Amino acid sequence: MKKIDWQQLLPQIREVGRLSLPAILTQITTIVMQYIDSAMVGALGANASASIGLVSSSTWLMNSAVYAVSAGFSVQVAHRIGAGKDDAAKDVLRQGLVTAALVSGVMCLIGLLISGPLPMWLGGDAVIRADASAYFVAFALTMPFFQLNNLCSSCLQCAGDMMTPSILNALMCVLDVGFNALLIPRFGVLGAGIGTGLACAVIGLVMCGMCCIRNKHLRLLHAAKGHYDRDIMRKAVTIGLPVAVQEAALCGAMVVSTVIIAPLGAVAIAANSFAVTAESLCYMPGYGVGSAATTLVGRSVGAGKPDLAKRYGYICTVLGGGFMTLTGLIMMVVCPFIFAFLTPDPAVRELAATVLRIELLAEPLFGVSIVAAGALRGAGDTLVPSLLNLVSIWIVRLGLALLLVPTMGLRGMWIAMAAELCFRGLVMLVRQVTSKHYTLAARAEHAAD
Repeated sequence: MKKIDWQQLLPQIREVGRLSLPAILTQITTIVMQYIDSAMVGALGANASASIGLVSSSTWLMNSAVYAVSAGFSVQVAHRIGAGKDDAAKDVLRQGLVTAALVSGVMCLIGLLISGPLPMWLGGDAVIRADASAYFVAFALTMPFFQLNNLCSSCLQCAGDMMTPSILNALMCVLDVGFNALLIPRFGVLGAGIGTGLACAVIGLVMCGMCCIRNKHLRLLHAAKGHYDRDIMRKAVTIGLPVAVQEAALCGAMVVSTVIIAPLGAVAIAANSFAVTAESLCYMPGYGVGSAATTLVGRSVGAGKPDLAKRYGYICTVLGGGFMTLTGLIMMVVCPFIFAFLTPDPAVRELAATVLRIELLAEPLFGVSIVAAGALRGAGDTLVPSLLNLVSIWIVRLGLALLLVPTMGLRGMWIAMAAELCFRGLVMLVRQVTSKHYTLAARAEHAAD
């Protein structure tokens, strides 16, 4: 058995921590914004909460295109900066911004076209359909700004700047509170959507400025005029398309889950929505460490150091699983207080706490799956992990849900979710150990020199 070299390992762990902490804070501020919306809308009653809960899975599905564009270009930014090719990284960013504008514009148009019939397609009660449609319209109009914010934030992180996205996303929460306080009393559920959209628009524009003007690796001012590079787009599609499939598979499954849950009534829909919101605070550390893994693995691959890249992948995966074990244990205790903050309805509170505690048992392996996926993404390995996620979500989760929900109600859905997350963690861990992309990607970058 090979002896651990702690003198070498400890600095690498510290580097993971240095990049992870701001990324975790970025993720947490995003979830805090969801808490704010949920709490402010929750005060309007169960129907108002259910109207947002009904379309929330559809908003996640729409966002799959956003995440795919960001992944496709930001990973290339990490590779080029790791190789010391700042001008090439600027070319990637420039092409990414154009692609982001086109994709988000199309998604915005699609969202506006389907906003009217969507609540009916999802099986929502007539009493909540109007509010659900209005909220979805506000979300659709926000898509270009959300895409801009997400792409620039991801590129900043891959350039090693984790602090700027953290600060700006924290500021977005402050703006969200202010806009919601002004708009929800007047416009109700629609006001929550407008408030969040305005906050995202302001921060998206500022984030773009910080990325394209201030960052030393990526600033486009005075840079050489860019040109369309087919190889950049090909790599963006190779990396981003499987991410889109993965996100679409996950969010599509959430849409199907919503259809399965909808006949259970407004209390079940609201409880499910609040439980998802509360649980998201647990997995934000995992996504934060996953972002750091993408950056560290990507830059190591770009520097032609596959062994270091894989070591960072292992370190991040262990830390991510550990963090989420801790957050899961804490949430077990504090979730009743969180639901008391989110909604005044006692029936919703009780059911939400019950189902959330079922799923929290799966947090350690959920953390492993999130961070391993981030590390593999940094190495450019997205196709097989995406296929594994598709099988896990659509066969394991939905298959069990169809069996359990008719007899167990909402509890059956969350038992199915917990079982699927454990399965996903195990298969992603196997992929992390066996993937050859760390070496192949490093060789490809070296050959490009």
